[in-house]
Amino acid sequence: MTASLGRRDYLAALVVVLIWGTNFIAMKFALRELTPFQLGAGRYLFALLPLILVVRPPQLPWRFVAAYGLLQGVGQFGLLFLGLQVGMSAALASVLLQTQVFFTALFGFVLLSERASTALLWGLAFAALGIACFSLNYLAPGADAGATTPLGFVLVLLSAAMWAGSNIVVRRAQQCSADFQVVPFMVWSALVPVLPFILLSLAFDDAATRWRPLAASWSTWASLAYLGWFATILAYALWTGLLKRHPVNRVAPFSLAVPVVGISSGMLVLGDKITGWQWAGTALVVASLVVVMLGPRLLARRSAAP
Repeated sequence: MTASLGRRDYLAALVVVLIWGTNFIAMKFALRELTPFQLGAGRYLFALLPLILVVRPPQLPWRFVAAYGLLQGVGQFGLLFLGLQVGMSAALASVLLQTQVFFTALFGFVLLSERASTALLWGLAFAALGIACFSLNYLAPGADAGATTPLGFVLVLLSAAMWAGSNIVVRRAQQCSADFQVVPFMVWSALVPVLPFILLSLAFDDAATRWRPLAASWSTWASLAYLGWFATILAYALWTGLLKRHPVNRVAPFSLAVPVVGISSGMLVLGDKITGWQWAGTALVVASLVVVMLGPRLLARRSAAP
């Protein structure tokens, strides 16, 4: 593991940021023709095919594969797709999902007995203030919520919590397997959410929408391919490769650019509007991420200074 990043590492980080920042656009495009549950099934069918035919199963207990598939697949993306449909913009979804950093810290404290650093506590405080600003967007008298709804806001926050739960599963899986390999894990865990999404669609989607995927346009199929192959497999593989080669504190700050790309692409491509309270919440959430990711390095440099 080396501290310095080469050109290939910077290129990999840039690709990941662009993919994760713009994948919310692909979700919005796909939801124009598909229901959230159909989108979930389609995303993971693309993620596992054709790779599952050539990638060997991961060498670790299957409970980790199943738990990750349910939490990250059905939990995170099922709730995210529902939130985007009932009332959440692509731009703000890219910001709110970053609260997974703090849900992960809380779950790590409760489930793994991890200590909370000073930087993390300050980050949690900023994040709480940010969420309060987003909430005031719906509660303050005369506030304009834009194209978002309280239900969409809550669903995306719950999606972030599910993402955090899947992060805990990955940590446990890495502890259990000395040779943890991300691509087999991602490909085979993508098999888990497909059937639940299909059953949810059959149970809750209107019968008139049942065969809609067969008549979907090329843009919807392109969105599914982008979400399955690029956002799910390629981006996670590149990101995990960076984490294997370099310390976390050198890699994690790149994720700060994801909300920037998400907001910019949402406003440029979809015409997303952001209210004053939402800008305030966004600034506080991004500030909280800066404190958590860069705070320890700055404190270490300060303590090392003569």
